[in-house]
Amino acid sequence: MKTILGRLVLAAIALAVIAFFAAPAVAFFGVRSAAQSDDIVGLQRLIDFDAVRASLRPQLSNRPEAMAPPPSFLNDPIGAVRRQFEDAAAPQGPNPDAYLTPDAIDGLTRAEGRYAAVRVARPGTDEASAPWPKPVYWSVNRARMAVTDEGGSDTVFTFERRGAFEWKLVHIGLPEGATPVAAPASAPPAAAPSEAKR
Repeated sequence: MKTILGRLVLAAIALAVIAFFAAPAVAFFGVRSAAQSDDIVGLQRLIDFDAVRASLRPQLSNRPEAMAPPPSFLNDPIGAVRRQFEDAAAPQGPNPDAYLTPDAIDGLTRAEGRYAAVRVARPGTDEASAPWPKPVYWSVNRARMAVTDEGGSDTVFTFERRGAFEWKLVHIGLPEGATPVAAPASAPPAAAPSEAKR
C-alpha cells in the first residue's frame, strides 16, 4: 500500500513539474486559439495589453535610441529631461494598437511579423501549417518563445509568471525591418461617361 501511495505522490510531483515548465507553451497556444476565435475576454486574460503596447511603441518608431532605456533621473537628470523632450518631439510611428487586434495577434503567432497589422483577409486557420514556437529562453518567472517565418526572421513572445501556473504575454519582439503601412481603402470606381450623362 505504501509503495502505491509513494508512486502516486511521485507521479503527482512529476505532473506538477511538467505543468510548471509547460505553462508558457500552453499560454502561447491559448493566445493563438483565442485570437483565431476572436475571444476578446480570453485574450485579456492571457495578455497584459499595456505592457505589450509599451513594448511595441519603440519598435515601431524606427528610432534606435528609443529601444534603450531612458537615463535615470537620479544619475543623469539632464539626460533624463532631454530624453523626455526628444521622445515628445519625435515623430510617432504606426499605432501599436494595430498589432493588438485578434487578427493581428493571430498573424503574429503565425510568424507574419510586421505584416500582421496590415492583413487584408485572414488566411485559413489550418493548425498544421502554423509554425510551432521554439523556446529561446526559459526561467522560473520569464519565458521567451519564437516563431520563425520562411525568411528566417523571428517574432519573439515574452511571457511572465503571474501565479503558480498562470503566465501572461508581456512583450512582443518584432523582426527587424521597416513597418509596412496599411493601404488606404480603395475609392469606388468612377462612373462611366455615358452613365454620368443619364
